[in-house]
Amino acid sequence: MRLSLKSIDFEGKIKLISLLDGDVKNSISIEDPRLGSGILDRAFLINDKGIDKDILKMQIKTKNSGLRLLCTSKNILKGSNDCISYDYKEEYKIGICYEFNIKKSQQILFNKYIVYITSRDCCEHDMDDISSKILNEALNKGFEEIKTEQIGYMKDFWYKSDVEIKGNLYLQQGIRFNMFHLLQSTGKDGKTNIGAKGLTGEGYEGHYFWDTEMYVIPFFTYTKPEIARKLLEYRYNTLDKARERARQMSHEKGALFPWRTINGEECSAYFPASTAQYHINSDIAYAIKKYVEAAEDFDFLREMGAKIVFESVRIFADICHFVENKGYCIDGVTGPDEYTAIVNNNAYTNIMAKEHLKYAFDTAMLLKEKYISDFNNIKNELCLEDDEIDNWKTISDNMYIPYDNNLKIHPQDDTFLSKKIWDFENTPKEKYPLLLNYHPLVIYRHQVCKQADWVLALFLFSEKFTIEQKKRDFEYYEKITTHDSSLSPCIFSIAACDVGYIDKAYDYFIKTARMDLDDNHGNTKDGIHAANMAGSYMDIVFGFGGFRVFEDKVFFKPALLGSWQGYSFKVNYKKRLIKVSVDMKKVCFDLIEGEDLTVFCYDNELKLSKNNPYIVDIMR
Repeated sequence: MRLSLKSIDFEGKIKLISLLDGDVKNSISIEDPRLGSGILDRAFLINDKGIDKDILKMQIKTKNSGLRLLCTSKNILKGSNDCISYDYKEEYKIGICYEFNIKKSQQILFNKYIVYITSRDCCEHDMDDISSKILNEALNKGFEEIKTEQIGYMKDFWYKSDVEIKGNLYLQQGIRFNMFHLLQSTGKDGKTNIGAKGLTGEGYEGHYFWDTEMYVIPFFTYTKPEIARKLLEYRYNTLDKARERARQMSHEKGALFPWRTINGEECSAYFPASTAQYHINSDIAYAIKKYVEAAEDFDFLREMGAKIVFESVRIFADICHFVENKGYCIDGVTGPDEYTAIVNNNAYTNIMAKEHLKYAFDTAMLLKEKYISDFNNIKNELCLEDDEIDNWKTISDNMYIPYDNNLKIHPQDDTFLSKKIWDFENTPKEKYPLLLNYHPLVIYRHQVCKQADWVLALFLFSEKFTIEQKKRDFEYYEKITTHDSSLSPCIFSIAACDVGYIDKAYDYFIKTARMDLDDNHGNTKDGIHAANMAGSYMDIVFGFGGFRVFEDKVFFKPALLGSWQGYSFKVNYKKRLIKVSVDMKKVCFDLIEGEDLTVFCYDNELKLSKNNPYIVDIMR
């Protein structure tokens, strides 16, 4: 950090205090289950703190888990010849006070170098030495070099990922704001993930959710795949915790990943709307499939991904059971929609499980064919038998997906359509979100959705359904969805684009793009909505851009909104960087980096080559 002080016309004494502030408490909200931690006092203890010349150190320990964090900082003040300094101490704060005189037009520079290290990074006995080493490396580089490195990193990020919207600075600001927060908030070490509120607030207590796999990882998969890999490595590094969770849930083998976590343990105390969301296992497998497909990172698949896929799919093989005239069914689970809990055959869960089982089988066949040594090692490590692998395909081929022949839609679960539809007309605005104003059992008895559930499946597997089918499903669920979850509008925007409802898609996108800048949900004080931020990128790329990958083929179906002059985005796919630019008349494809690639736009097959733009007339 650098603080620059320049006197315009003042002459006199300046007092500058540099602190390490350990006086931190968690925010508490008894009324809102999304916020409060239940920790009434400080969540940590200050183990040690000290001042040595210009260096400050404070070590804390969390009360429950015993994790330690050491913060070390060094101050350097330049530009003053008469500065005096002295220590500043309180019970929870330490600092250094600097006093100096400043003259007219004089400039003072104050640099503060800060290092954080935790006992998850190294042995706690080594924390001090490692912290000092990192601090010295920073000091040797100096502020300007560190700043130059950061500028270079950000330039590369925007070069490979920027989304441009022409004709609407309001939305342009929103989407760049969102992309910046995602980059800043995401763990990049394989040990950390991204909290639902990023780094900006204490809502959800910093916990990680399935938001990562279904919203954030797609963003990084097609912009900075190396970060997507690190987020998946996090799941691998918590695989043992997921195995423990599976045993707690009476599964003899396999791994069950948590709904809400930091270190891999389930942190939610309300199981109907959390632990029962078994689809999380398949969400993770889906993210692995898409990442490996886009990055061609088969090393990750061999070393980590396959184990996650195999261990997590075992849970579905365990809970599925065959029903005559239906197929394989899954009972007693909760889908993404938290307003409907503990149901039989949640359609989203079933189709995700179906694809998870297929992907697990296909992965086993791939490893067996091309990486036999790795395959045998994994089989031995997991005690995996050939007939178990074959059974995955059998279940997948015969998985039951609910369908109502009268309405010709996919019901959210077996009993969803038999419930009373929520009285939306007589529910006042101040009663939303419903979870803050009605008991969960009241909500569970009605047809009402908090967020996209089956509509999310329509996006993820859009190639499996006709346009007519997707329209019927979309129209039915749109009428009964409150969007009380910030995860919802972006998915409805993508689905609306897919079926040609561009005006609706635009309305949903506006709510998504500036949700935090405009505080649309009235709770940005508790932190940003990270998944929604990723959703705004998805709206442009997957929604208006129509980007999809089916069976190793790349498709685009761009649409233009009448209020925009145009837009552009970039996709990183198989070491190719593709820029797609859309205006009132045409779609232009530029292969910026990488070897030639065939893509499809509308019904056109395009063979892209570097420095040779391909132009297609826009379809209206």
